Amino acid sequence: MPSRTARPRRLAAALALTLPLIATGCSSSGGSASDDPNAKITLTVNLFSDFGYADLYQRYQELHPNITIKENRADLGAHHQNLRAHLLAGSGAADVEGIEIGQVAGFQPQADRFVNFLSHGVNREQWVPSKTAPASSQDGSALFGLGTDMGGMALCYRTDLFRAAGLPTDREQVAALMTDWPAYTAAGKQFLANSPDKKVRWFDSAGNLFSAVIAQAPVGFYDASGKPVVETNPAVKAAFDSVAAAVQDGQSAGIQAFTPAWDTGFQQSQFATVACPAWMSYQFKANPPADGGKWDIARVPGGGGNWGGSYLTVPKQSKHADAAVELAKWLTAPEQESWLFKEKGYFPSDQALWSQPEIAGHTDPLFNNAPTGKIFSQSAKDLKPQPLGAHGAEIGTALGNALTSVEQGKTDAAGAWKKALADIANITG
Repeated sequence: MPSRTARPRRLAAALALTLPLIATGCSSSGGSASDDPNAKITLTVNLFSDFGYADLYQRYQELHPNITIKENRADLGAHHQNLRAHLLAGSGAADVEGIEIGQVAGFQPQADRFVNFLSHGVNREQWVPSKTAPASSQDGSALFGLGTDMGGMALCYRTDLFRAAGLPTDREQVAALMTDWPAYTAAGKQFLANSPDKKVRWFDSAGNLFSAVIAQAPVGFYDASGKPVVETNPAVKAAFDSVAAAVQDGQSAGIQAFTPAWDTGFQQSQFATVACPAWMSYQFKANPPADGGKWDIARVPGGGGNWGGSYLTVPKQSKHADAAVELAKWLTAPEQESWLFKEKGYFPSDQALWSQPEIAGHTDPLFNNAPTGKIFSQSAKDLKPQPLGAHGAEIGTALGNALTSVEQGKTDAAGAWKKALADIANITG
């Protein structure tokens, strides 16, 4: 399963009075350094990107004056490598550790090194089975990860650029025009032929488009037994070839995602569409078009899908394990997940929220008041989960890098595919 390589960094917004006022007690038995539940402690949280928690930490500390929360961040690869090393050493892990969905299957064999949330009052029915299964022990008796967000997908598009090229701008008509990815790239050819600005490309990045396309395949990088199947799964090759062909047709702006050049691409209107999971929405807020153009959002070609998402875990080595469990539970509770979507754009993995009016009825003025709650909820409901494997994130990165080499003219699609397979063989051993 492909995964994002980073989340956009965000400035903490003022919280005002909209945060949920849900208090949760913290006990200190069984893993706490003190028998006094009011003892002052610091809980460390290690993440690989911005989960949008700054304001929530502030509120939690107000509710629990004895607790101070300290967050640390490393990049995706280093974060997970450090966590593996700390689990092996038996020390050094934070009280709460984030794990990305493309990495979580690799921690299943070490499930016994994390706290079992089922022993702390958590009901796994809060999430869909596809979310809890990868973060459960192999026999299913323990749940070591609590789902945070998920990457329900949509298609973001510039209405002004569509109009100039003679394409429909109404989101229902856009979805009807691009029901699948072949129809999407066909529309891209039409756009390039008719757009008055010949510098504007159809999409931003081959790697991003590939992540969206492969996310919808019944089987991605791993089969149900956990065996890597990139070379033998025709869906992976088909997705790679289709994106490479679109690159060769001139549809890609060739801008690597999550870079300063990508931010500039948004601002300078260098592309007309982006395959965008919910968590990507901040990029549009942070980088509005300098020419005043407007973004809208429609159902993603091909139906449902998931790109990205994460978990919170508590290593047993934590000196404040019980307090850490309560913090992780609070951060992933429905009230907080709902707030994170409405304020930050992180779509909740709590399945009960998908049908709640505050989520399903949510609209976003950034996207021309599009019903983003309805669009992302339907994407989540239409999701057909893929089997996950230990190195899904690294495999996705290798394939994305290969497509980038095609964008940069360093090789053709055949050469890029061959290089990707060699890199993946090294990754999976």
